[in-house]
Amino acid sequence: MLAELCFEYALRPEPGGPGIWRAPVHPGAAYVFEGRRTTMDGWRVHPGTVEREAADGTRTAAAPFTLLRDLGAAGIVSPDVEAFTVGELTATLSGDARLASSRTSSAALAALPHAELEGHQTGHPWIFANKGRVGFSARDRALFPPEARRPARMPWIAVHRSLAEHHGVPGLDQETLRARELGPELTSAFTARLDRTLRGSGTEATEFVWLPVHPWQWDEVVVPLFAAEISHRLVVPLGEAADDYLPQQSIRTFTNLDRPDRLNVKLSLAILNTMVYRGIPTELCRAAPASTGWVHALRDRDPFLSERCRVVLPGEVAAVAVRHPVLEDIPDAPYRHRQLLGALWREPVTEQLDPGERARTLAALLHVDGEGRALVSELVERSGLGAEEWLRALFAALLPPILHLLYRYGLAFNPHGENAIVVHDGNDRPVRLAVKDFVDDMKLLDTDLPEYADLPEETLGVLMRFDARELTSSVAKSLFVGHFRYLAPLVQEHLDVPEARFWDLVRAEVTRYQEEFPELAARFAVFDLLAPEYERVCLNRERLLGDGYHDRAERDAEFHLDAPPIPNPLHRAPATSPEEAR
Repeated sequence: MLAELCFEYALRPEPGGPGIWRAPVHPGAAYVFEGRRTTMDGWRVHPGTVEREAADGTRTAAAPFTLLRDLGAAGIVSPDVEAFTVGELTATLSGDARLASSRTSSAALAALPHAELEGHQTGHPWIFANKGRVGFSARDRALFPPEARRPARMPWIAVHRSLAEHHGVPGLDQETLRARELGPELTSAFTARLDRTLRGSGTEATEFVWLPVHPWQWDEVVVPLFAAEISHRLVVPLGEAADDYLPQQSIRTFTNLDRPDRLNVKLSLAILNTMVYRGIPTELCRAAPASTGWVHALRDRDPFLSERCRVVLPGEVAAVAVRHPVLEDIPDAPYRHRQLLGALWREPVTEQLDPGERARTLAALLHVDGEGRALVSELVERSGLGAEEWLRALFAALLPPILHLLYRYGLAFNPHGENAIVVHDGNDRPVRLAVKDFVDDMKLLDTDLPEYADLPEETLGVLMRFDARELTSSVAKSLFVGHFRYLAPLVQEHLDVPEARFWDLVRAEVTRYQEEFPELAARFAVFDLLAPEYERVCLNRERLLGDGYHDRAERDAEFHLDAPPIPNPLHRAPATSPEEAR
């Protein structure tokens, strides 16, 4: 919490001696800690060293709630946001304590399948209240978060087509999707139940769209807010499906444990977590299958992506959106009231792996176990490679497909730690990249490129369009600032590779790509990842300063906070003399 507030310039630490820093909050309180500056203006605060210094100079052990109170006393946080944040911090600390209690070793984690490893991750490293899950009760927190590691079964419902719409890639209509995800026996049983419920209503089972719903969402949102539709038999519960699912880090996306070949499913979940409510917009449901088809076709006809990089883009192949007949007609109602019920099906990453390959989210590489052993140290040791050689392999797997999509196609994703998945070979060496959730995060340039010519109309009207700076920032913010900013100091501490050398290796991979594709030089200048600076995005300050942040009309509405840019460790000043050039 302290490190991120320092990074975001909410606090301004001053040197207090060798390795000691003092961050004033208001005239009556400062926070003294041991730590160091890292690249990208980051901070590493040594655990257990933070003390609160009162106006008279006395020091006491610090706590996150005390820091929050001091931010309120300083006028940095308004009372309503301060009070609201207490609950998010408490929930986060409770979740962290639950994770810490298992004390699973990095050696054991390295052997886990992808779905099970998700339940051991500590969450978003940038947002300190990263397990707020506002809306969950104590029982819900015991059942549904990924760290609970409890399989769940999904109830299915049928919704009349006057409220629901299905969208799928060619060949994946409603009937095919049901057969694939439920099997013939359960499909038949659910159909019979729907027929019995509709008897005498004047409607037929063929008029309904089926979808799973999160158990919490059914109890807390669907039953109370769709009560009239349930009573009029426009929303009909069908029963619980037979397969066990595990939640991924995003909480509302699930992996099928019993049938890994079946699709992952992402469900609306009206809880507030890491700044936003987790609904599924109707526009996304309409665009997802068409966008998936376009991106897959783009990849498949490009030998660099399909053969050299062999990048995995798990398609969002089907979606169902359900409209609330009253709430969605209210002009400018906060987005959370307009994304109450929906499902999105995504291809499972594990079904696209070669024999012996293993998938791990990029976020897993930040994990340090209870004994202080980093997972990345375990993987490097198992690989038989030196630390630098392993890092070269990591960057060679991650960067080329991301760079190619940006430079060649003007297409940016948000490859942050949860969405970017590193595929390792049988020796735990990074070999290629998978990017999930790409349709929701896909960004196009605000001027049409030739590469956009075959974009489907339903996709072109929905996808976000930005200037070149924003597309560049999307990659820099998600990967470099949002992940490498943490990985570089961890690598220095656990693998003895200095941060400067880490960034040298990153830059070398970027320039190697650029040297291979000199015909894209104009795009390298437009999307300048080697510029002197990046924009500083202040997620926690936005969260703390944004009164009504959780009642925005649109989820992605932006705050503009005053903060200096981040120095880019990939930048090199041009040589000004023959000696400097050498």
